[in-house]
Amino acid sequence: MYLALLVIFLQCSELYAQGKVFTFNKVEIRVQPSVKVKNGAPMSIICHADISKTNDFQLKHNFTIFKNGKLVFMTISHKEDARYEIPVARSSDTGDYECTVTADGKKGFSNSIYVWVAGMTKPILTADKKEVSEGEVVKLRCELPEEVPPLEFFFRKIKTNSAPKEKRVPEQNQNFSEVEFPVEEGDNILQFDCFGKRQVRSGWESSQHSNSTLVTVKEPFIKPTLITRPSGNITEGDQIEFECSTEVAQMRGIEIILQKNRTILNSVRNEKSLKYSTVAIQEDSGEYLCKVEQGAVSKATKLNVFVSELFPKPTLSASMTKLDESKDLRLSCNINDFQGANFSIVRKSSTGDILLKNSRVLVIKVNVNDTGSYTCKAEVKGIVKESKRVRINVYAPVSKPTLSVVSGSPEVILGKPLQLICHSVMGTPPITFTFYKGNEIKKNVTNNTYAVFLDEDIGLNDNGAYKCDARNNHSSGVKTSNILNVTVIVPIKGASLGSVPYGEVEVGSDTAFLCSVKEGSWPIDFKFFKKTDHEVLLHEVREYSDRTIWHKKTMKRKDTGTYYCMASNRASVDVRSRPITISVILATWQKGIIAAFVLTAIAGVGALALWWFLRKKKKAKGPSMEMSGSALAPNLTNEKLTRQPSDGNYYSGSGYIEDNENHMKSTDESKDSMENRHSRIYGHPDAT
Repeated sequence: MYLALLVIFLQCSELYAQGKVFTFNKVEIRVQPSVKVKNGAPMSIICHADISKTNDFQLKHNFTIFKNGKLVFMTISHKEDARYEIPVARSSDTGDYECTVTADGKKGFSNSIYVWVAGMTKPILTADKKEVSEGEVVKLRCELPEEVPPLEFFFRKIKTNSAPKEKRVPEQNQNFSEVEFPVEEGDNILQFDCFGKRQVRSGWESSQHSNSTLVTVKEPFIKPTLITRPSGNITEGDQIEFECSTEVAQMRGIEIILQKNRTILNSVRNEKSLKYSTVAIQEDSGEYLCKVEQGAVSKATKLNVFVSELFPKPTLSASMTKLDESKDLRLSCNINDFQGANFSIVRKSSTGDILLKNSRVLVIKVNVNDTGSYTCKAEVKGIVKESKRVRINVYAPVSKPTLSVVSGSPEVILGKPLQLICHSVMGTPPITFTFYKGNEIKKNVTNNTYAVFLDEDIGLNDNGAYKCDARNNHSSGVKTSNILNVTVIVPIKGASLGSVPYGEVEVGSDTAFLCSVKEGSWPIDFKFFKKTDHEVLLHEVREYSDRTIWHKKTMKRKDTGTYYCMASNRASVDVRSRPITISVILATWQKGIIAAFVLTAIAGVGALALWWFLRKKKKAKGPSMEMSGSALAPNLTNEKLTRQPSDGNYYSGSGYIEDNENHMKSTDESKDSMENRHSRIYGHPDAT
């Protein structure tokens, strides 16, 4: 019974589950009241799921809302809508929103929607001080509450009748920023404010300006005053006095400085005033600056001073500025439309002025050492003025120049540049040197005592006739060097090696090696080498020719090998020939002796072999002859009794033995032969 109820329950559950079919048609996200919301207004983000079902049954919906990819809201509901309420929207709520809905293992996704919360909160500005002194700093803090970074802060320092000074400070990790403003001279009552900016999709959005903060500035001292005595109509020679003063609240650390242009004339510390006096000259005209400093505070006052000229500067004139040594030079000093000055003529040097004469006029006979700068000085009422410098050049004549090759040797390798130097031992610079190649001017050089010329156009047919001229401002004119003949060295090219005989040489004969070059200046150094495990120099010679022959006497077998030659000249380039191979072979008579010796040896070996063979055969025939001899003995005895054997019959037996030795037979064959022959011997009397 229970089993039947369980089966019925499972079947009903299966039928119920088969009836719960649904699908997501669409998931969408909306914003109320709109996608653009004013800062501080309420805002709702609504996620809606459009679902189709087979019948009416409840689903649990899991809603999640994301802003810029981060989860901001999540809820579970049987409804098809979820609402994310933001009671007070801030700029930090600006961003891309999207939502997802999950139900019974299925998930739906909405599109993304951009929401812009327009406007930013008003920043709050605070200052660390309400009253400061010149030279101090004001520290400001600007805060944007309820805003999130990144943000940019802008601080403004506002002065009356001047444009605000602004500082920009980006902040990546906080919604406030701090900055310092220095308090400068002339700052009295300062006003500060700030505002913020943030970046949105359409660009930058700015906040309102903050509250204004006022800061009062105190002066540590007043702006200095600068006066002169006399105050006007100052003439050269007058005593002029400067006075710079100020009023200070605290004397400690006060400093007063008087300067003209960038030159400091005088200074005092911990004093309220400064005085400076001098005898006025025209160069004292100009702008003077009195500066008072205390810590970081600095205030200054300017004053223009004009000093009238007592007398103009003198002028120095010379009879000549360029002249030969031993000539007369006349220097004269003069002041236009003025009388009563005391004159002196001096020569300038690195160690100071050299007084030549206390007079308006100086006449001297010059030498080279008198070259230099001269001035004249004029003095009236203690005021001394100096003329402009006059340069005097005294010239000694140039000596005859010498022309030489920089490398020392009057030679040049074909294709290489030639560097020449022209030098004059005597003569006042500057000296102008002129280089000639043949009669053609190649270069002009102005220098002190020498000049260098580089000839890069060296040809094979150049005659090498070079010379140079030297001249300066002396009236003696031009001096010319001797002609320098330069030899053009042609480098070695195309070395080759040959021999007679070529290839094979008999032992004991002579060999001639010929080394030659296609071109090259004489003399040429020839060297002959043999290649082994190292280079072996066999012969060397210097020839005033493009070839040389080396006779090597009595060649030996050890002279077999590879030979080459090397040629060089003053171009210092070694040119190697291609190698040749020489094989030293035996002479004809040596070959004959060797052949005879070999034939004799072969004949000896043959004779020895024949002797050994015959001796061996004799040993093999011994037993057969003994047997034959025993059988023939009675018959031979009878034969001897009837007739005497002839020489032919005797030698017939000998012929048999010879034949037996010349033809090798078996023992049986020998026996049969002996028997047959024995029969014939026996039949021999009947035949007769």
